[in-house]
Amino acid sequence: MTKLAFIGAGSTIFMKNIVGDMLHFEALRDAKIALMDIDARRLEDSRLVAEKMISAMGTGSTVEATTDRARALDGADFVVTAFQIGGYRPSTVIDFDIPRQYGLRQTIADTLGVGGIMRGLRTVPHLWAVAEDMARLCPDALLLQYVNPMAINTWALAERFPRLKQAGLCHSVQNTVEEIAHDLDLPAHDIRYRVAGVNHVAFFLTLEHEGRDLYPMLREGYRAGRLPKPPLLMPRCWNKVRYEVMDHLGHFCTESSEHLAEYVPWFIKDGRDDLIEEFKIPLDEYPLRCVEQAEGWAEQARGLKAASGIAVEKSHEFAAEMMNAIVTDTPYVAYANLPNRGQVPQLPVGAAVETPTLVDGQGCQPTNVTDIPPQLVALMRTQINVQELVVRALTEENVEHIYHAAYMDPHTGAELDLRQIRSLVTDLLAAHGDMLPEFARTRRAA
Repeated sequence: MTKLAFIGAGSTIFMKNIVGDMLHFEALRDAKIALMDIDARRLEDSRLVAEKMISAMGTGSTVEATTDRARALDGADFVVTAFQIGGYRPSTVIDFDIPRQYGLRQTIADTLGVGGIMRGLRTVPHLWAVAEDMARLCPDALLLQYVNPMAINTWALAERFPRLKQAGLCHSVQNTVEEIAHDLDLPAHDIRYRVAGVNHVAFFLTLEHEGRDLYPMLREGYRAGRLPKPPLLMPRCWNKVRYEVMDHLGHFCTESSEHLAEYVPWFIKDGRDDLIEEFKIPLDEYPLRCVEQAEGWAEQARGLKAASGIAVEKSHEFAAEMMNAIVTDTPYVAYANLPNRGQVPQLPVGAAVETPTLVDGQGCQPTNVTDIPPQLVALMRTQINVQELVVRALTEENVEHIYHAAYMDPHTGAELDLRQIRSLVTDLLAAHGDMLPEFARTRRAA
């Protein structure tokens, strides 16, 4: 019997997607599902929803809810992680409020920039703890990791636990295909594509519909002012930044414009509010989204708990598809983030890279991609510079590399000078306090 351990299962709606997807596969319908979270109340909500889904689908799956991580992991075949260390309060608020005092404006702050750096410092030690338990309790299990900052996490896990079977998963590729289909009035399932890069800064190397290259349509539509259309997924988040980058660099990015705007030095600039207005950049979007989504998710969870039956529809997440592919030895292609072992020779060995990945009974086998255009490689390296320094800070317990990472961040360096960045990072380390690993707490006045 297949066992899934879901670490961070108090995220009821996301748990519903992953577990609900599993129940659609014959090979997973009788799985043992261990839900784990430190929040006992939210965990109980998730247990109730999972049991209602199992009842609705008429499967033989069983659910156990526990606050004991080791108990959840014991004997697992697959492990899903979905948690946010520090939560909205205090950590997300800190990551926005303190930089704002220095004039550094952000949109999402969970992947790169000073916000992404701090989140990586908070998150990696907890992922290491999960990996350490897995080495002892389920050494052959595959970790399916849904936590940001994805690339930093994946790289750091491989550095400390090189034998760990892991894949970092994101939905940016699927979401972007839906958005492009929306803009071009095409069915998303008919679009064919090939993507590669680093998570959130990967690019569509090919993008076709019935053998026709879609890039001329995207470029012409953007230059004529017809594209992008009003947002499909997030009402405040127009895709103008991605179109502008495509117009200059030739290819469409997999991550949303609100994310991409803060990964590069070109859009959020002191004294250039005209850029914010022209490209419709939603500053401070993530804190606002956190509040709105928490309210929405709480309402959804209440509805699911009260419902006598739950409709179990498949999501577009990769996790259950990958589990089924491995259990049944049925080939499936997902976009997964894995340590670069040569599959992308244009990028540094060890860095976390996102490529098409064949999944079957042999596990995850990444496709080799050797033709990323040099201008895109150059942009990806600016992201990898920051990621590597954060990973080195964590693995070497070297606080200076935290500062070095912030110095090298494209957006931070475009807004602040070296002394401002150092002062800002020191303030962030002090404010996060015990949320950070000890080596980063011991130099608060650096």
